[in-house]
Amino acid sequence: MSAEADVRLTAWVHGHVQGVGFRWWTRSRALELGLTGYAANRPDGRVQVVAQGPQPTCQRLLDLLESGQTPGRVTTVVADWAPVGDPIDGFTER
Repeated sequence: MSAEADVRLTAWVHGHVQGVGFRWWTRSRALELGLTGYAANRPDGRVQVVAQGPQPTCQRLLDLLESGQTPGRVTTVVADWAPVGDPIDGFTER
């Protein structure tokens, strides 16, 4: 995968990340970076973040998710990289 290719990042964010503004914060950072995708609460307490765009930009979002500067408390982020999927309009909270 070339460094400039568009990719799909799926990040599973573990910790105290629901009910603390985490999805809103993630959406704001992703929009600032020009990414498309969504942040969704999962029934097990994790937040799933799916972002599409240039690989370096998706990496920047991942770095922000892991920075310790998010709402709530992130304990682990598990990232999966894949080729871009179907187009996603904007970046939403689900």
